Amino acid sequence: MIKIKNSKAVRNLSDKSFKANKTRNIIAIIAIALTTLLFTSLFTMGIGAIESLQQATMRQSGGTAHALLKYINDEEFNQVKDHPLIKEIAYNRLLSGKVTNEQFLKRKTEFWYHDDVGLKLGLIELEKGHKPVAENEVIADSSTLQLLGIPLKEGATLSLKLEVHGKMVQREFILSGWWKSDPAAMIDRGQIYASKAYVDAHAEELRYTYKQDHDMTGAINAGIMFDNSSNIQGKLDQVITESGYSLDKNAPNFIETSMNWAYLSNTFSSDPETIFVLAGGLLLIMLTGYLIIYNIFQISVMRDIRFYGLLKTIGTSSSQLRRLIHRQALFLSLIGVPIGLLGGFGVGKSLIPLLLMNNYRHANAEVTLSPSPWIFIGSALFAVVTVMISIYKPIRVAATVSPIEAVRYVDGDTKKGEKKLKKSTNGAKMPLMARANLGRNKKRTTLVLLSLSLGLMLLNTTLTLSQSLDMDNFVSKNNDTDFLIAHADYFQEYFTGPENATTESYIRAVQTQPGFEEGGRLYSGSNLFTVEHKENKEGMKLYGEIVTPDARGNLSTVVYGLEALPLHRLKLIDGELDYDKLASGKYILEGIILDNYDNPDMELSVYKVGEKVTLHNYMGTANAQGYTSHEFTVLGHVGVKSTNSGVAVPTYTNLYLPADIYKTLVKKPVVMSYAFNVSNSKEKTMESFLKNYTEIKEPTMHYKSKFTSIDTLSGMQKTILMIGGTLSIIIGVIGIINFANTLLTSILTRHQEFAILQSIGMTNKQLKTMLVYEGMYYVLGTSLCSILLGSLFSILIVRPLSAQIWFMSYRFIIWPLILVLLVLLVLGICLPLAIYSLSNKKTIVERLRTAE
Repeated sequence: MIKIKNSKAVRNLSDKSFKANKTRNIIAIIAIALTTLLFTSLFTMGIGAIESLQQATMRQSGGTAHALLKYINDEEFNQVKDHPLIKEIAYNRLLSGKVTNEQFLKRKTEFWYHDDVGLKLGLIELEKGHKPVAENEVIADSSTLQLLGIPLKEGATLSLKLEVHGKMVQREFILSGWWKSDPAAMIDRGQIYASKAYVDAHAEELRYTYKQDHDMTGAINAGIMFDNSSNIQGKLDQVITESGYSLDKNAPNFIETSMNWAYLSNTFSSDPETIFVLAGGLLLIMLTGYLIIYNIFQISVMRDIRFYGLLKTIGTSSSQLRRLIHRQALFLSLIGVPIGLLGGFGVGKSLIPLLLMNNYRHANAEVTLSPSPWIFIGSALFAVVTVMISIYKPIRVAATVSPIEAVRYVDGDTKKGEKKLKKSTNGAKMPLMARANLGRNKKRTTLVLLSLSLGLMLLNTTLTLSQSLDMDNFVSKNNDTDFLIAHADYFQEYFTGPENATTESYIRAVQTQPGFEEGGRLYSGSNLFTVEHKENKEGMKLYGEIVTPDARGNLSTVVYGLEALPLHRLKLIDGELDYDKLASGKYILEGIILDNYDNPDMELSVYKVGEKVTLHNYMGTANAQGYTSHEFTVLGHVGVKSTNSGVAVPTYTNLYLPADIYKTLVKKPVVMSYAFNVSNSKEKTMESFLKNYTEIKEPTMHYKSKFTSIDTLSGMQKTILMIGGTLSIIIGVIGIINFANTLLTSILTRHQEFAILQSIGMTNKQLKTMLVYEGMYYVLGTSLCSILLGSLFSILIVRPLSAQIWFMSYRFIIWPLILVLLVLLVLGICLPLAIYSLSNKKTIVERLRTAE
């Protein structure tokens, strides 16, 4: 065979063929652009969400440090700081755990010293001024200064009341600088930082006593940075052990540590479920892109099959035809991919805030995404690979079909040999003819049905997920009643005793409001009761601390007294909840901590049902031993939730009594909180009243309502609907374009066939009726396919997923599909008519004369 240099001729032929197929090109470019947009938006959302969440959680967790050494002293700090694995270490020392100025009643403020590394890792960037140097210089966040009424300028004076090792001191300071408060902080706490000179001047006052009394004043929290964020926990353990300290919490040289959860990369590789979900989602998107692009190029090749046959008759080889179509596909990609990249980046970036909104902790997180080259490289690569895979089969058909088959081609018939004739006694009925036309190319029909069904399936899945969010379950987890009122300290930290009790004036004010229905007090106190230490039962760990026996060998426990409403809201785990027996004063309930799914951790229970409990009360009327004792029988175990607990002391166990019995055990019962319900029509009115009352009448009081939880879950629902809806629309548009392109090609490639049918008596109305039936058959097939796939996906994927998330209750729904299918039915009727009307401009004779 003589080798001829024909590359230029192939290029010219490809370019001219490309220009002659303007409609095909526009549809293909739109398809490639939408597929690329789909990839890019997903990559953008994925990378952007990880970046933004990481930045947000860094700000929430207090900084960028990989890990933290907690509550250590100077000796331990100096021993650890020079370890070779540590790149940087911050010296952060607590100077006062609580600034007690009255302006901070509802916003806890702390007093610290941070060295330069600590300020950097803590993301402290001063808006104005300089870091504190002199003993009386401080810097603070803007919200703290605004609460104090201090102007945001250097040299302003401020007076601080500090709690230091249980004593109150008041000192005057000068503001040397300030920074803007972070709205994304997980806990809104004020921060004031002093100088090293202040630490040196008050060395005795800031003595370290944490290991004796758990007072954190004077303790150091050292933030650590390693060379990289891989295997943080392993490096941290190595630093501790090689520095001569222990990881055993019971060891005398134990150092408590924590890892910064902001570094998601450390857990991603060990989470196969996450990888599986991401890979499955990516494959689904690739399948969607493949279906549309494959179908478009298959239709394009079938439409031009006669042209390729004519080329073969004049000597064009199969390889040259492959190069010709490849060139056209790459040229279309060069146009479609950049459009999709730009559009996808914009769509993805706009959806990132909605991704972050589904968690109230990240609701204020800033979108920190920069146009990463990996987003564009990855998206472009996936799109081009999808195009190349999609055109493989159409190219193979074009390259292998014989010239004779090509010039005789009728839509759906590219097979060799005679087709078997079908006999029918039903005549030329339009529905039967339409069904037979769809059966000509079963593969293409199936692909169109799948591409239409995928978008509908995703939409139904999105709505199923949003409807499966259980508002009642979510609200009840955080709110047993409509409202809970208490001292501001209760909501900031925890209840400690009479100094932050709920006032009776506040309760009476609530009870007199319109719409008030029922309410109940919850009594408690700090360090009032102890119980005997049971053998082989370790003290319960609460708030990071282990309860240790007192001088008498007893362990501190918290006893709650509940009035009727909170008592009847207790969730029974085992035993019985007999209110008459409880009212007798002989029985008591033990509380067990519940997880997010309301599952109790029974290993933390101290007593069995029916076991005797002896309470020792050192605050009551003392006997010769200095305390009073009261014996009870455990009637059952109940769940401990934030709504029925809140004492911030390490406790061996939690015990519950009716309020009337509890009040007989203590001299001065203290109300920790008051829970109440109001009528539905007055909920908003009560919310407004509480807001005004706690701002004006009793600013030391505060409240919590169920509306916060409702708003959180509503935001999550909107997020799912917005993101899932957007992706559904993109995939749906792809499917509709595929549908329209299929109809267009089918009509164009059968112009001669239609002309023949009309020449033997078929009317224009009958022809249109047949095409409408074809569109309706597509809609019927899509309905069956989408309902089947949607139902299977809902039952096999969404239902197990809902079972894994505590605030979800699976609900099977199918109505979204029914509504959208009605819209699709209208398209199935209108599109064939519109396409036929636009393309049917030649007379019957002109179409019959078309050269084969």
